[in-house]
Amino acid sequence: MKRIALMSDTHSHLDDRLVELLMESDEIWHAGDIGSFNVTDRLLEMKPLRAVCGNIDGSGLRLQFPQSLRFFCEGVDVLMTHIGGYPGHYDSHVLQVLKSHPPKLFICGHSHILKVIFDPKYRLLHINPGSCRRSWLSPGTHNRALHN
Repeated sequence: MKRIALMSDTHSHLDDRLVELLMESDEIWHAGDIGSFNVTDRLLEMKPLRAVCGNIDGSGLRLQFPQSLRFFCEGVDVLMTHIGGYPGHYDSHVLQVLKSHPPKLFICGHSHILKVIFDPKYRLLHINPGSCRRSWLSPGTHNRALHN
């Protein structure tokens, strides 16, 4: 079974404390708001990378990484995008896909809030990995991070 490192919202920063965890994975999946090629270059040095662009990503990252990715991993149909919403409140571009051909695993970023929710309506697992911003990784800074 593949070990996937799932992340989003790095906003140009890849904390050194994540590197050891990332090295234990087989693949890295980044659900957008990468911020800079420095992040993706470093990730690609470690493991194979699947990534989508996010709303803060400039034209270079948007040319390199698509808005959405649909792929299979070990027989599981995966859809990954940055702005996707969550069960009962999906973004309109995602909702069209979910209605016509739902995946088994739907991954998005953007909210900076970790969410793992089974959606019984579309029979899929929704995962938002939250944010990898530096302030979220520091002890005692949760409230400040929510308002940044």
